[in-house]
Amino acid sequence: MSSDVDRLLDEHDATGVANAVRSGEVDATEVVVAAISRAQERNPALNAFVSTRFDQALDEAEAVNRAAPFAGVPFVVKDLAVQVAGLPHTRGSRLFADDVADADSELVRRYRAAGLIILGTTNTPELGRNASTEPLLNGPTRNPHGLDHSTGGSSGGTAAAVASGIVPVGHGNDGGGSIRIPASACGLFGLKPSRGRVSGHPDYALVAYPMGVHHVLSRSVRDSAALLDLTAGPMPGDAYEIAPPQRPWIDAVGADPGRLRIAMALSPADGTEAHPECVAAVESAAAALGDLGHEVVEADPPWTSDLILEVLSGLMGAPMAVEIDARLAELGRDLVDDDLEPFTRFLYDSALHASARDIVSAMVGLEALGRAMGEFLTTYDLLLTPTLPQPMPPLGYLDTTNIVAMFERAATSSALTSPFNITGQPAVSLPLATGSNGIPIGVQLAAAFGREDRLFSVSAQVEAAHPWSIAPVWPARSEAGWPSYVESHAHRTMHEA
Repeated sequence: MSSDVDRLLDEHDATGVANAVRSGEVDATEVVVAAISRAQERNPALNAFVSTRFDQALDEAEAVNRAAPFAGVPFVVKDLAVQVAGLPHTRGSRLFADDVADADSELVRRYRAAGLIILGTTNTPELGRNASTEPLLNGPTRNPHGLDHSTGGSSGGTAAAVASGIVPVGHGNDGGGSIRIPASACGLFGLKPSRGRVSGHPDYALVAYPMGVHHVLSRSVRDSAALLDLTAGPMPGDAYEIAPPQRPWIDAVGADPGRLRIAMALSPADGTEAHPECVAAVESAAAALGDLGHEVVEADPPWTSDLILEVLSGLMGAPMAVEIDARLAELGRDLVDDDLEPFTRFLYDSALHASARDIVSAMVGLEALGRAMGEFLTTYDLLLTPTLPQPMPPLGYLDTTNIVAMFERAATSSALTSPFNITGQPAVSLPLATGSNGIPIGVQLAAAFGREDRLFSVSAQVEAAHPWSIAPVWPARSEAGWPSYVESHAHRTMHEA
């Protein structure tokens, strides 16, 4: 591997890598070869990938259009709700393990048009229903900041690939915090855009995935803004459409947002106290925002835990059951015991008893909370919270084979992220702190519906005033030690297309 290319991947974000390819400083093929080498070296310890397409990636790098905005930049796609032609679309589930995509999703086509080179797909919990990426099908993804800890979920495989320096940016999606949670756990910048901002075509959205939206986990604010410019926009017939920005989002990076009034909430809707280290991260961020000229005041958002739970129960369980039933119909058989993990099976069985009235009530709750938060953000410009109320736990804490523990712990994990999936507001996790366990702690900012520009402007302000490291975290450390990990997971393999 060229030391110059290796240094490029270590010291630059995706924009910097693309600039080097465009200028001829490096060749796209050299960059992709280096990324593949890193994947082969680092993935055995991390388990970030579930499928690879290295040969195809090299062919695409050789033919890349150097004028494309992200020409030659290595990239990964999460193995959930997005299809890459020729690769398995397992969704982290044994029920879907043999499902192979016959065509790219629209979003993947947009990534390719931007010049990104897809190396493969990344690990996700079963059907995305866990805030930790440790599915029984593919095994756990390990945090490069500490191999015994979770990367979060459900975009945990992508987070590990980006944080460890295999790729500088990667795809994720977020239906309850699934971009922001792993961004927090792995020290990355993670934006969940507004509802309808990025098309999920050909997947359905109106009721099937009303809280989910796609985007990326990145090392820098500018990468996130530039890629949203290149991938946002509806497909004909999409259920949700949103007005386009008045100017490109990349122009908001470095632009003065003016003096903003920012509400600060330190606790989830149920009133439980966040961990002192998470609170301290928010208070430090508030001080930094104050130094930048903004007014930060404590406030109580108009959210209630009962309403949040009602919406999440109705709009995450029933759509999943429909997806499972469609798969069973495709296979021509009934559900068997080892198709689903115990927690997923419990959610599926519960959803079978949901009535039309339950679903409509959940949709009404979604709209009601959106209106309340919309009104709240006419008084304030942004809302500042912890991304997570607790530091990222070790692997095994969110164990889907333990249904009782999952119910007690899973809701806590997404207590501060899921409200903005319900309201449809954009929200971002900023990598501004590190816990005493060595695992990063994120700080969340949410804006009014459609105001990604404000989040990009303020995030870039903070990034400039208090730069976070974009250097890969490698080699990873482990409390248990490398040999125990490698030996105990020697059975795991990746699928090569």
